[in-house]
Amino acid sequence: MTPDIGAQLRKGVVEHCILGLLAREPMYGWQLAEELTGPGLIAGIGTLYPVLSRLRERGVVATYEQASDAGPVRKYYRLTDAGRQELDAFRAQWGPFTRAVGNMIDGSTR
Repeated sequence: MTPDIGAQLRKGVVEHCILGLLAREPMYGWQLAEELTGPGLIAGIGTLYPVLSRLRERGVVATYEQASDAGPVRKYYRLTDAGRQELDAFRAQWGPFTRAVGNMIDGSTR
């Protein structure tokens, strides 16, 4: 895959990957960054915070602070009700979309 294609694919799904992770449990930024950098969905923690800001502005993610045993207070991100609705809508479309794309690009016939 060329880098341009990969970047476009990641850009199109990273917000919903974040929503999916937060649907499991609230997380702080470093946790999210580790989950997303491992599979290459983001380059690093510096690329995560602008996405989280956009999600907060849209009202699909909210924050709260919690004391940490390992250092300073941490800012946690959690999914809002609007975020759950958006994630549910994405999930409903994701399966049919990926099947349609797969059918078109895998070279098989119907």
